[in-house]
Amino acid sequence: MSEQRQTRGDRARRVVVVGAGMAGVQTAVALREQGFTGGVTLIGAEPHQPYDRPPLSKAVLLGKAEGSALDVDFEALGIELRLGREVLRVRPGDHELDTAEGPVPYDVLVVATGAEPIRLPGAEGVPGVHLLRTLDDAERLRPVLAEQHDIVVVGAGWIGAEFATAAREAGCAVTVVEAADRPLAGALPAEVAEPMTAWYADSGAELRTRARVERVEAGAVVLDDGTRVRADAVVVGIGARPATAWLAGSGIALGAQGEVLADDHLRASVPDVYAVGDCASFPSGRYEQRLLVHHWDNALQGPRTVAANIVGETPVAYDPVPYFWSEQFGRFVQYVGHHGAADSTVWRGDPEGAAWSVCWLRSGRLVALLAVGRPRDLAQGRRLIEAGTPMDPDLLSDPSRPLKEATA
Repeated sequence: MSEQRQTRGDRARRVVVVGAGMAGVQTAVALREQGFTGGVTLIGAEPHQPYDRPPLSKAVLLGKAEGSALDVDFEALGIELRLGREVLRVRPGDHELDTAEGPVPYDVLVVATGAEPIRLPGAEGVPGVHLLRTLDDAERLRPVLAEQHDIVVVGAGWIGAEFATAAREAGCAVTVVEAADRPLAGALPAEVAEPMTAWYADSGAELRTRARVERVEAGAVVLDDGTRVRADAVVVGIGARPATAWLAGSGIALGAQGEVLADDHLRASVPDVYAVGDCASFPSGRYEQRLLVHHWDNALQGPRTVAANIVGETPVAYDPVPYFWSEQFGRFVQYVGHHGAADSTVWRGDPEGAAWSVCWLRSGRLVALLAVGRPRDLAQGRRLIEAGTPMDPDLLSDPSRPLKEATA
């Protein structure tokens, strides 16, 4: 360890990380990996050992795995775990957190509290209504799938599609109701999401679009047109919002969706506070706009930047190429980049088929790519986006040509 890094680490004697999900755990681990020798405390609201979330909608939900605890030896790393503890507020001027068990002082605070699911208005307290965000949620849903209940899924986003996939695999009758005119309306353009509509019917699930929920009753979901859909259980997947209510009154600047407005070094607006993962947005120089990324890869990559900025003397900027994947209806869907600023679109392959990709370009350079069953396109596209390589649209449209050979 260099003298410079050791000096900075000594100054920051105690780092407290709030949130024991992937972003929080990886921040604590990265601090040790990068030579931080001060105290590291990881506070989590759930009582469980820190776990990975993606398996919850797959193996854990279907009973193929009992849990998804992260393989981290916190004791060996000198990381103090405080689980089952909710942080009530932060007082940056005092460098203290308030918890039900008393105040917790910090020299550097890392906010990694993730996101919480948006609840369906009027459904609170109705029997049989579920969310799928935590290990406890998955445990409550396992017997529902095992008993092959009739299930209504509210929301045809990523989590709704993944849950519907698992429920069909378990033999449940599944109806998905979506207020928009297509699945993934908030994530993908209409022409890209439209081919995915057929995936529901192919799997035996019923998809009802332009279907708003009027209310949920015991045993049924009532739509705004008066239609009653039988439901032994209802699973709500209508999005998530940053879990930052505990920051109210702290002076930490929040954005329109409640996210911490971090700078390009993932620092919050008050001294000695960082924010990472689903609860923070950051300005992307690559895409010339602020990004709020609710995906696993961001919770894995961001902590390395936070740790480097806590430990090192030279600030390190965070400007990733966002990436995520989804397994749904027998298809492996991957997305890399950010298509919001694209000025042209190129298709590779037939979207009615089993494998195809969509490429988004800006000024002739690849800025985003969606791959369905074409992992090689994704891997090569990610490198091309990172490099800013000019592409030839005509060559790019040939699905038999490797993406890396479609450059201008």
